[in-house]
Amino acid sequence: MPDRRGVVLLVDDNAALVDNLAEILGEARYVVRRAGGVVAAGAEAAKGFDVALVDLRLPDGDGIELARALRANAPDAQVILLTGHASTESAAAAVRAGAFAYLVKPTPPGDLLLTVEQALHHVRLVEERRELGHRALRAEKLAAVGTLAAGLSHEIKNPLNAAALQLTVLERRLKRLPNLPPDIFEPLVLVQSEIKRLAAFLDEFLQFARPRESSSAPVDVAQLIGQVIELLRPQAVAAQLTLEADLGALPSLPADAARLRQSLVNLVLNAIEATPAGGAVRLVAAVEGDHLSVCVDDSGPGVPAAARDRIFDAFFTTKDSGNGLGLSLVHSIVQQHGGTLTLETSPAGGARFQVRLPLRP
Repeated sequence: MPDRRGVVLLVDDNAALVDNLAEILGEARYVVRRAGGVVAAGAEAAKGFDVALVDLRLPDGDGIELARALRANAPDAQVILLTGHASTESAAAAVRAGAFAYLVKPTPPGDLLLTVEQALHHVRLVEERRELGHRALRAEKLAAVGTLAAGLSHEIKNPLNAAALQLTVLERRLKRLPNLPPDIFEPLVLVQSEIKRLAAFLDEFLQFARPRESSSAPVDVAQLIGQVIELLRPQAVAAQLTLEADLGALPSLPADAARLRQSLVNLVLNAIEATPAGGAVRLVAAVEGDHLSVCVDDSGPGVPAAARDRIFDAFFTTKDSGNGLGLSLVHSIVQQHGGTLTLETSPAGGARFQVRLPLRP
């Protein structure tokens, strides 16, 4: 989890120039990816980028056309076109291609960094506007769900509790009878199991719809992660996975320990369910500036691109049997702590869910 500002894709066949630009950008804490032509740029762009610096003249294609393709495939990213032979025509073509800026080589380092920073700022603004839109939509859903939850609490939970109690009474009475067939309890056990499942779903739904106030006290995060791993290790073993943690020197932070533990348990359980046998689930925690970051990585297939924008929405799920509340609840808890929950690609190729929490209130 490097301390970085953004990912910059450099597309130019002049190796010396690319080395120079990469050094300048690297010193400014940007992650730099390089490509010498159109084909290589397509492969590197697929890994994700925030800003692309593209030469107009490339050995295997046209920089203007590449800029259009990059913008089409990554509409939130920005493209800056470079040229050593500026003209009115090329500048106009850059504008038509949707380029953020147009720089003439050689570009002074100060101008280069300023332009990249402005482009990245634009990218972040677009991301923030989308996130604000998602938050507003989630808030509307939550308000409607909260009204429904008030009725569910009485109309469903109380009858469920009564049914569970009566089934327990029935089980005790049956056990007193002699000469019962050995399989007579199987339907009873099945019904009890389904009632427990429904009760667990209702509890999760009520937590999501009517979140309680979070308490705050110093939490030993390393110890808490250790507890989560020990709690879920049997599930990992049963799924034939390895479950491990990579923890640096972690300070304590102000949080509601029970709710933070619940969030990590949900994330790790999701990772275990998403990872095929022989794979691995890994928790990575480290300090990033004034925040503490905890990543839950898996080696599964990852989250489909079409689902990424909705993955934290209430009742949205990619599972056949999921209820779509687990990640929404985690997202809500993390936000209540003043933190963020994001989805990325893990180093193992699966999903990475990153929780970032402030070290100070």
